[in-house]
Amino acid sequence: MRFRDATEADLAAVVALLADDPLGATRESPGAELPPAYAEAFAAIAADPNNRLIVADDEGAVVGCLQLTFIPGLTYTGGWRAQIEGVRIARSHRGRGLGRAMFEWAIGEARGRGCRLVQLTTNKARPDALRFYENLGFVASHEGLKLDLATG
Repeated sequence: MRFRDATEADLAAVVALLADDPLGATRESPGAELPPAYAEAFAAIAADPNNRLIVADDEGAVVGCLQLTFIPGLTYTGGWRAQIEGVRIARSHRGRGLGRAMFEWAIGEARGRGCRLVQLTTNKARPDALRFYENLGFVASHEGLKLDLATG
């Protein structure tokens, strides 16, 4: 297993992972013909040195993904933070420690970039994910709020 930056050739596999849960199934459009917005978003991520789309590669098969974003800030005396989003592990690879290994890798990347903290959000409809993140040492220290601009 290795963790690497995704390529455009990985895009369909990543979208399929994002769609493979009850919430993702309602908001993603996997398939052979992906909507162009996915390629546009991938191009923007790939062009931004503070954004990385990471895949877990098991002998050429994409079996996990996450987006790692580095955010500069003035708080914490100008400290950088890393944001982890879009975390998914293929059903066939769950329960084997891949998620933990992927997070340890991402946290190591954040440390290497000099980040002060790593943050993430998880949907309240995903209690198993919340337990997983807490077992990794993440603390629910803040309330997270989102405003969906697509629904008004």
